[in-house]
Amino acid sequence: MSRLDREAAAGAPVHLPSSLSFADLGLDAALLRAVADLGFTAPTPVQQAAIPAALPRDGELWSDLMVSSQTGSGKTAAYLLPLLHALLTAAPAAGASQGARRGGRWQPARPAALVLCPTRELTQQVAADAIDLLRHARRLRVAVVVGGLPYAQQLQRLQGADVVVATPGRLLDLQRGGHVQLDAVRHLVLDEADRMLDLGFAEDLAAIHALTAARRQTLMFSATFAPRVQQLAAGIMREARQLTLATPQQRHAHIEQRLHWCDDAGHKRRLLEHWLRDEALQQAIVFACTQVECDALAEELQQAGFAAVALHGAMPQAVRQRRLQALREGRVQILVATDVAARGIDVPTISHVFNYGLPMKAEDYVHRIGRTGRAGRSGVAVTMAEPRDRRRIAAIEALRREPIPEHTVAGLEPRQRPQPHGRGASGRPGGRGRPGGGGWRNGGPGAARRLEGAGHRAGGTPPRRHAPR
Repeated sequence: MSRLDREAAAGAPVHLPSSLSFADLGLDAALLRAVADLGFTAPTPVQQAAIPAALPRDGELWSDLMVSSQTGSGKTAAYLLPLLHALLTAAPAAGASQGARRGGRWQPARPAALVLCPTRELTQQVAADAIDLLRHARRLRVAVVVGGLPYAQQLQRLQGADVVVATPGRLLDLQRGGHVQLDAVRHLVLDEADRMLDLGFAEDLAAIHALTAARRQTLMFSATFAPRVQQLAAGIMREARQLTLATPQQRHAHIEQRLHWCDDAGHKRRLLEHWLRDEALQQAIVFACTQVECDALAEELQQAGFAAVALHGAMPQAVRQRRLQALREGRVQILVATDVAARGIDVPTISHVFNYGLPMKAEDYVHRIGRTGRAGRSGVAVTMAEPRDRRRIAAIEALRREPIPEHTVAGLEPRQRPQPHGRGASGRPGGRGRPGGGGWRNGGPGAARRLEGAGHRAGGTPPRRHAPR
């Protein structure tokens, strides 16, 4: 079953035709057949905007693109469809797509297209989506390159690969070992570039940029484009066209967001258990800050009778795969995860997301809550904050440019009642262009202390179920 995301983006500031089909985009017939097989009829707004812009003008002129769109808006298909179309309609480059075994040794693969992703889970999901779209185009091969898999297995998968979907570190390991050459890459895609920078891949991206210097096109897709991503783009892209379909400030119309203030860790733990026993909850992701907290909380929930497992980057790849599969099959109800799971998990039955530990970066809030409300469904995102977290809440609200609605649960109200926080005279977060403002009753810290380090970060229509991610 394909995991191509079927949501539509909420609010697109680009002019788009009111009705457009995939056939109107000029895609190869094999791709149109695959899209029809998957049951998708109309492209999402990001696909309507990005696919024509990514295709060549006058048959030869390629544009570099930076595309920002809400999580779950269809970004994956927005770059896979034009990329695969380009490969299907172009003559194979000389020496490309090698990797055959000669004289008992693997020859280096020379892919024509390279997609880089920050996590193993997202890498494998993107590769699965590409394979689904190529079901009627047998001559193109897709290979996955991630850490945690045996080298021999990776080399076998690379044989004859035209498209390689990879995490940067393992790709460079194979390149340095002479197993893959990147000089034939014509199209380079960076998916979730901001997350790759968060995970320390900046040097790896610079190395891959140099190794693919002869490429024709660079595409960068993400839900957010923070200043550091803009700097990365300036270093690796030509004059890039920027498309913004939905900014972090635009609300996820189909996701109900709630903020609960908690007195302490014990209060927060009781509130989480109350929510997890909600009859409306189907499946949930609980985000923790650290691997230690993730393991401990999953064990506590198991002892309390919940079908819960932990997921974080220190686990072997095979364990992560089994736990994600159990979540998709419904054998696990609650996934306790670090931010490694904030990108790439596409399970439509996740009805709730809990920010039990707040994200270090405000942008990650957007990606976390985007794990619910998928495939045309509604979702609930609950954030639990202690008084010490108010600077992080201020940063999130500054990014969104609106407060997260505050709620309480009868019998679990906080002892300290916060005043309306993060709002100035205008009623917007930060008033006068500053995040923060407001304070705590009972002698709590005021606006000046709360503003310290908060800083600004740069940053519809109902969801549809008829377009692939």
